[in-house]
Amino acid sequence: MKFKEFVKNSRLRPWDLPIILLLCLLSFLPLVIFGITRNTNENQNASEKVAVLRIDGKEIKRFTLASDKKTYTYRYDDADGDYNIIEVAGDKIRIKEANCGDQVCVRRGWAEKDGETIVCLPHKLVIEIQDQTTGGGDDGLIY
Repeated sequence: MKFKEFVKNSRLRPWDLPIILLLCLLSFLPLVIFGITRNTNENQNASEKVAVLRIDGKEIKRFTLASDKKTYTYRYDDADGDYNIIEVAGDKIRIKEANCGDQVCVRRGWAEKDGETIVCLPHKLVIEIQDQTTGGGDDGLIY
């Protein structure tokens, strides 16, 4: 079947293809807008990030993340003998070592952007990066 015959037999009208292409392009508009605003916010708040360590929903410690800070480690020990070694290097954080079985938290690697999380489910440990100016009161998460 030739192209002209296909177009003639189809139910497409002359403006259908341009409208479909326009809608496909417009579907990427939110991605572009949110990408631009996220980069703008990250550049403004680059020195105001905080990593919050929570165990079973309770805040244990806050780590200030700034590019001019030295690298250090923090060891969290549970009463059951579970432990996590958390490494803070400048403006990023990771779990360097843990004695959980699956090691998902260790393989997660570095977290440095606002809203990123590191989770160790066996130990009920969550590290979340927040913007320090909001204070972490309204993080948008449903518990």
